[in-house]
Amino acid sequence: MSAMKILALGGPGAMGAVAVRVAAGLPGVTEIVVADRRLEAAEELVRRLGGRGTAMRPAKVDVTDDAALRAVLRDADVVLNAVGPYYRFGMTVLSAAIATGTHYLDICDDWEPTQRMLGLDEEARAAGVCAVVGMGASPGMSNLLAARAVEQLDQVRDLYTAWPVDVPGDSGQDDSGQDDEQLVDPDGRPGAAVVHWMEQISGKVAVVSAGRLVHRQPLQPVFLALSETCSGTAYTVGHPEPVTLHSSFRPTGNAANLMVVTPGTLAYLDVLRRDIDAGRLTNETAAADLAKPSTSRALRATVRAMRLKGPGSLPPFFAAATGTRGGRPVTVLARLAESPGTPGLIDNMAEATGIPLALGLAQLVDHSRRRPGVHPPETVIDPGRFFQDLVRHVPALARDGAAPGGVTIEVTEAGRR
Repeated sequence: MSAMKILALGGPGAMGAVAVRVAAGLPGVTEIVVADRRLEAAEELVRRLGGRGTAMRPAKVDVTDDAALRAVLRDADVVLNAVGPYYRFGMTVLSAAIATGTHYLDICDDWEPTQRMLGLDEEARAAGVCAVVGMGASPGMSNLLAARAVEQLDQVRDLYTAWPVDVPGDSGQDDSGQDDEQLVDPDGRPGAAVVHWMEQISGKVAVVSAGRLVHRQPLQPVFLALSETCSGTAYTVGHPEPVTLHSSFRPTGNAANLMVVTPGTLAYLDVLRRDIDAGRLTNETAAADLAKPSTSRALRATVRAMRLKGPGSLPPFFAAATGTRGGRPVTVLARLAESPGTPGLIDNMAEATGIPLALGLAQLVDHSRRRPGVHPPETVIDPGRFFQDLVRHVPALARDGAAPGGVTIEVTEAGRR
């Protein structure tokens, strides 16, 4: 295993800081440069995480300064890109990484730049660069759960991934399902994750319908009956999973990324969607409104909420696939194993996103999954190893007789739900 120098762009952010913390303990990682446009934030993270055996140093980098970005990339073997929103900065950083021959991972959760970045596959192959796009929670961990579900099928019809907003079991979060520190940056501006969210609940988003990738209005209800004890309604949102899973697994029916959300919150998001689409709000002003909801929009949402269906008994974070096995129609549910540690992980956006990013890095650092090109997680990351590594880094996932490997797979034949 060769010594690797890691560049962590946006490292001081909530998700980047978790990735840096975990990456500092990986075999083969000898140095991490923590880079951000706010040098003092990078310096603070280096002070906080220093002394863990891996050399760290801060750097001031603005990703919109192409010359400065390429200069810092040239000294790195791998870049972890945690700078969002990715519909603004994803292509910029990946293009620079390919030009400098730097391997790349990010947590891109926007479907439009994901399509554009996958389009750089030929350039990455020619440069010998391995790039993994969307290696967080959703996308990322969700894609690998989908891969585990698809393993159980001979043919794939429908394929869904889902993540929680404010379902029962969340801890320490407000009604939006977002931690306060992620709703608003330290400088008082709306957080990048929330601006992204507003982008992906408005306009048109990518879903798969009858086996074809199409664009549809988001926040559409999808009723799922996954087993005798697991059913409910979740709602579509713009995310990369339908784009990449459509290409990777070719479902012949429908595929979408879903939010598991209560009617009240969904109704408020729908009010914001309508105002964004009508030009009354921008993504940024909508994100600010979500942090401090207005009375008038809350009243509009209250009326809408009464007509909406709830999540029922759906798990908070899962992948579900329907299709055939041995000629019989089946439904497969793949989710994190139930344990005392599961809610604590999926309720914490920073941990649930940053840890997978670092664990994806682990498979590039040891050369086990390093293949030139631009890849979604499900085509280059080993799901079995990933979830085993996840259990090692979050030991609570393995407590109290939880399923080995950290994942529970339930297969239900048609007619037995």
